[in-house]
Amino acid sequence: MYNFKNDYSEGAHPAILAKLLATNLEQHIGYGEDDYSAQAKALLKQKIQNPEAAIYFVSGGTQANLLVISSLLRLHEAVISANTGHIFAHETGAIEAVGHRVITASSPNGKLQPTDIEQVQKAYLLRPHVVKPRMVYISNPTEVGTIYTKQELSELSAYCRAQNLLLFMDGARLGHALTAVGNDLTLPDLAKLTDVFYIGGTKNGALLGEAIVFNSPDLAPDFDYVLKQKGALLAKGRVLGIQFLTLFESDLYFELAAHANQMAAKIAQAVTAQGYSFLTHSTTNQIFPILPKTLITKLSQKYLFFEWKEIDEHRSAVRLITSWATSEAKVAEFIADLKL
Repeated sequence: MYNFKNDYSEGAHPAILAKLLATNLEQHIGYGEDDYSAQAKALLKQKIQNPEAAIYFVSGGTQANLLVISSLLRLHEAVISANTGHIFAHETGAIEAVGHRVITASSPNGKLQPTDIEQVQKAYLLRPHVVKPRMVYISNPTEVGTIYTKQELSELSAYCRAQNLLLFMDGARLGHALTAVGNDLTLPDLAKLTDVFYIGGTKNGALLGEAIVFNSPDLAPDFDYVLKQKGALLAKGRVLGIQFLTLFESDLYFELAAHANQMAAKIAQAVTAQGYSFLTHSTTNQIFPILPKTLITKLSQKYLFFEWKEIDEHRSAVRLITSWATSEAKVAEFIADLKL
């Protein structure tokens, strides 16, 4: 059974494993104060062109979302998300569990626009009887594979700043968004247009790890306390620093993401050639073809994937995800089975 269900089934890129092995017996200060973590943070600041940024390494995406949102919001404040957003749909109520409501806006393509935010705000005006919307949560790519353009993010950013709303971008698959066909955003753009975002490593070649970037250090001056109190400050912080240093010192991060996107594109082309359509238009490593249920049953005998949404009694949309390690041979095999 080959896994197209996620992009973290494999371990880590060999370059990361080699670096971890080569540095294994070195002694370093703990809790992220090691030389490798310092080098990785300095390198990321160069990549985003923001030397003032405050960067913290954590182990996973849900943890990053929980830490950022809970540290920046007061208890009566809420976060706005698309109804497909990960913090609403796939995190077991983690945000609500620490006292913050997730207010959703319906979005067929997974993206939020200023008009969506405005409608939510209008519904929460009865102060002090309702929670106060204070943050806008987005992800790039979205949970349905779509990406934000620079114009879209600029408009959203301008609206949030005018309304005193924090803009937080979930970047669990950020590499795939930034290397997608049609993308015109860069890391420096994100440093200018968001308040906080993170760079996901877990889903792009790392063993684990996300790099949280506060674009202004004044936004979360006590975030180190938050990490320790919430159990997110790893004693062996070097493990995270080494991985991000390896991923970014030669732009391996973008090479791996681009490969995953290219493998998904090959499958998407074959799906189109067979006359099937898609739930959303995606040029990232997540695609959502709408297939006959009979074909889905047949493919399920050899491949793992999510049945995402039923379209009608004969068809469903499935989610296929390729990874940095997906081989062209395995993609060709899947395409052959798709045609049978």
